[in-house]
Order: sequence, then structure tokens, then C-alpha cells
Amino acid sequence: MPLRQRFLELQAALNTHQALWRPSPFYIRHPDWFGQWPELADAALRLDEDTLTRLGEDPAALQAWLAPRLPVAAHLDALCALAPLQVRALPPTGPHFDWEIPLRKREQIDAFAAHGPANPAPLLEWCAGKGHLGRRLALTDGQPVSSLEIDPTLCAHVQRLATRAGIAQTVLCADALETAARQHVRDHSVLALHACGELHRTLVRHAASDGAHSYRIAPCCYYRGAGHGYVPLNRDADLPLDGSILRLAVTETVTAPQRIRRRLARDQAWKLGFTALRNAIQGEGIRPFRPVPSTWLSGNFEDYCAHLATREGLPLPGQVDWAHWQAVGEQRRSEVRRLELVRHAFRRALEMWLVLDLALGLEEAGFTATVGTFCPRTLTPRNLMVLAER
Repeated sequence: MPLRQRFLELQAALNTHQALWRPSPFYIRHPDWFGQWPELADAALRLDEDTLTRLGEDPAALQAWLAPRLPVAAHLDALCALAPLQVRALPPTGPHFDWEIPLRKREQIDAFAAHGPANPAPLLEWCAGKGHLGRRLALTDGQPVSSLEIDPTLCAHVQRLATRAGIAQTVLCADALETAARQHVRDHSVLALHACGELHRTLVRHAASDGAHSYRIAPCCYYRGAGHGYVPLNRDADLPLDGSILRLAVTETVTAPQRIRRRLARDQAWKLGFTALRNAIQGEGIRPFRPVPSTWLSGNFEDYCAHLATREGLPLPGQVDWAHWQAVGEQRRSEVRRLELVRHAFRRALEMWLVLDLALGLEEAGFTATVGTFCPRTLTPRNLMVLAER
């Protein structure tokens, strides 16, 4: 299916079913879609814990569970199905290459490097971190590599690791969002593995004039840099998205360790408990608050709420049944987890829409774009890649 046709069909389906994915059950206990799909709501709320866990961890199982209850799920699944990109064999690395690269990161780097054609132009690694990807593709393609990174400490790591691996690697210590950084793009094959939000979108916004040879982009964290709303990249995009919706596209956590999942579970339950207490004091309302410092989770629920109430300017009554409100938070989290499954049916579709927006923006800038996957979602859920060549 042509990229634009896929994009427009996704956009139409998302627009038609906004009632299912826009309202967050974290803030709205009974979203309006309950009235239109009562059987779906009832089925979600009745899920046992084992089934809930399985559906939350297996996107294919979730789509299969939803399909008979929500016909658009199968259509979205088809629109999001992409073949892996062309793969090629990589040459072996030297004995010092793996130094300081975590195993999962190394696997992602090799997958990124192996999918797509050889780079016939000098390489520019965008938002390079420690420059691992640039070194890998410099070794693979025999091209000089420049690595652009804003953090001076990481820039020093790039130079040290390149010297240790025996690879010529130019370090560009610069802010990718500054106009001056884009001078390095011209005549280069640009590589961006999980550059967040506006850091990857800025490449596309200026692709028509920056003179790159080609782009290889695996985007991530679409919400970063979109605090005032998402600004589309292609002429046909008409889906208004804010930061909270953009976060929905990256909520899949199949790679998160158990300790992180436990912390997130406590964080959500305690936030919901505090929200219920605040609503009891101030009346029902949607009152988002900033992220909570992780250190607040190391104490008990009472201390957590006291810190949050002080920060949010909420006067607490003299006597509070903390055990009751903590139990309310746990119960609300149980409901939220079940109702979020319905929203999660749309998160890959939203991500696909965002990635296709990138690809079509590059096409409108004069490139030929291809979109595919470069690794299994078990390695990273952010496994979509855009290849663009003139």
C-alpha cells in the first residue's frame, strides 16, 4: 500500500474513533464511549488478573481479544502491519568495540545497522550519545563518521571510545535544535536512532534545504518538544495531538524490568488515591499535575500525599483515613488498567501515523521514502524506521 494511502486510512480511522482513545480513564472514570460500546466496557472491567496481564504484554493477543468487540481493531492491525526492511550481513567488530555498550543497546545498534542499504556517503550520527551507532556503521560501510551530541561529557566518551576502537570519528559538540547544527547535514547520510521528538522532526522540517544525501531515522518519544501541540510534517495531516496523546504512542513497556513495573504500579495507584482524595475535598475535576519525584515513592502513602498536597496547594483536613484512600487508589488502578486496554488498541496506530507523517514530509522534500521495521518489538517497541534517499 502506498505510504500516503496508508496514512490517510489511518487518519480516517483515528478521527472516527477519537472517543475511544482521546479521553484518559486515569482522569475520566466513565468515558463517553461507555454509552456507545457498553459490552466492550463490561468485558474490559470483568477481565481477570491473568488475562489482563497477558493482554497488556502481548499486542497481538490484545488485538485478537478486541477484534470481535471493536471491529476497527482488525483494520488498524492491518494498516500497522509492515514488513522488515532489507537486511544485510555486517562485518565482525574488533575486540574493543563492545566496551561500555549494554547488551540490549548493542542488539538495537546491530539491527539498525543491518537494515537498509550500505551508506555511500559520509555519515552523520544525529544525537549520538556515546557514538556507538556511528562507529558501527563507519566500520560496516567504510565511511568517515561525524557524531553530533549536545552533552560535553558524552562527547568526551565518543572521542575516547573511537580511539580505543581505532575508528576515525569526528565529534561535533552542538545542539541539534540550533540552526548552526544543520550545516553538518549537507552531503551526509544522516543516522538517527531513537532521537527524541523534535530532535528527529527538525531533520524532516528542514530536509528540503539542508542537502542531505539520505536519512535513516528510527524515531522515539514523540511528545518531547511538542508542549504546545504537535506540528505536522506533511500537507495531508489533520489530526490534532497534544503532549498527553503523544505519550500514549510510547506507553508500551514490554522491555521494562520488573522493578520498574512495580515502581510504575505504585506511582499510578498512589496518584489515583491522591486524586480521589483531592476530588473528595475540592469536587470532581480534571487536575493534571507534574511528574512526582521518584524519592517520594520510597516512603509511605501518607507522606507521599502530604508532599503532593503541599506542592499542589491542597489543604488537607485534620483527620484523613489514609488506608481508605490508598485502597481507593488501588481499586481505581485496577479499573484504569482494564479500560486502558481499549486505548492501547490505538497506540500503535498513532505511532504509525506519526512515523508516516515523517516519511511523507521527507517525500514532500524531494526524497523517496520507505517505512518498515528493523527489529522485533521485544527488543524495542520503537522498532519503526524511515529510510529516505534522493
